[in-house]
Amino acid sequence: MYIIVGLGNPGREYAGTRHNIGFNVVTRIADDYNMSFNIKEHKALCAKGFIAGQKVLLAMPQTYMNLSGESVGALVNYYKINPEEELLIIYDDVSMDVGRLRLRKKGSAGGHNGIKSIISHLGTNVFPRMKVGVGAKPEGWDLADHVLARFNDEDNKKMRDVLGIGCEACKDFICFGIEEAMNRHNN
Repeated sequence: MYIIVGLGNPGREYAGTRHNIGFNVVTRIADDYNMSFNIKEHKALCAKGFIAGQKVLLAMPQTYMNLSGESVGALVNYYKINPEEELLIIYDDVSMDVGRLRLRKKGSAGGHNGIKSIISHLGTNVFPRMKVGVGAKPEGWDLADHVLARFNDEDNKKMRDVLGIGCEACKDFICFGIEEAMNRHNN
């Protein structure tokens, strides 16, 4: 079984913000594979189904970004998956241009509080992740204001394109593993 987690903040006021790109990617995956987010468990809204013949749980933690590890840790422990091979975390990255995508096998939190929480709850930084570029904060802006802002029209088009790429990268992660997914999709 694979667990694919999109990070974000629950609530209408956060929908469409940069910080919620993880929610957007897993929603696209659910749409493409005919899954419904109709299960609430382990502090997450979840959808179950199959991708390329493999059982998959999609999750959107409802703990707010900074406490994402509470939900992710509970899901990993309950389903007894190996986070190094069967977990994929999808989240926003302000150090990458809008619409860029990068997969990694492991790494530090890089200042991302959601990832910091997951590392703390899993006790390791070795788990696959998909970083989606949301652009650097404009000069003079507070980082929180930037990640909680919505995309302009031009950036929205780039983000729609990257949702499809993210969905394909997720399928490749499940079919071939993180190394091959990195080879195919890191741009």
